[in-house]
Amino acid sequence: MCGRFALLAKTDLAEAYFDLAELDDLPERYNIAPTQPILIVVADDRQRPGSNLPERKAMLVRWGFMPGWVKDPRDFPLLINARSETAIGKASFRAAMRHRRILVPATGFFEWRRPEEKGAKAQAYFIRPKKGEIVAFAGLMETWSSADGSEVDTGAILTTAANNDISRIHDRMPVVIRQEDFARWLDCKTQEPRDVVDLMRPIDDGFFEAIPISDKVNKVANMGPDILEPVEERAEMPAKETKKGAEAPPSSDQLSLF
Repeated sequence: MCGRFALLAKTDLAEAYFDLAELDDLPERYNIAPTQPILIVVADDRQRPGSNLPERKAMLVRWGFMPGWVKDPRDFPLLINARSETAIGKASFRAAMRHRRILVPATGFFEWRRPEEKGAKAQAYFIRPKKGEIVAFAGLMETWSSADGSEVDTGAILTTAANNDISRIHDRMPVVIRQEDFARWLDCKTQEPRDVVDLMRPIDDGFFEAIPISDKVNKVANMGPDILEPVEERAEMPAKETKKGAEAPPSSDQLSLF
């Protein structure tokens, strides 16, 4: 799945990678968590005069999808991920799959390998592209309106089955959209959900590398570059050697790292 991620790309790199005419300066964000604002790229209906760039724009949304039909957000679960295999038919995501597909820029995401031994500490990883400094995750957005008329733009990241490289860590991973497929994924006018199903398959083996990192990433309050420092990969401890009181990784509802 995807419960935390990082976005460290320079502004000019993101502009070039996503063919954006202009983008506000991007702050380095090392530990992006659910309910926080995330940067997304969407199709833009406005054609910029004299520009040959695709009609795209960047905006911020809250990470945590809220369908438009929800009356009280307090009674609805936080949807940070959507399973690509079922999103087309799910009531929560059906409309967004048809009309509001997005790209989520990221430098990499975090995942945890949980050992089979009860009480043993999980190993955290920063999973990033082997080549390049930026990647695009497939996502969905929805604008939720409250009874008083206020609006909140919300988003979720689509996930798929893990490829062979990632499956040793977790059974799910974010859907990656390649640069040459951006236009087709964002085109919700002529490309129906069934037309982009082929884009939601696991990315090829060899695309990502998994860097073991320390438990600092487990706490959302830790937002500095030190959380990405590589560490020696933790070996799984035999059950009889497991220490009590081991610090647990984030629960599954927190596992989103861009």
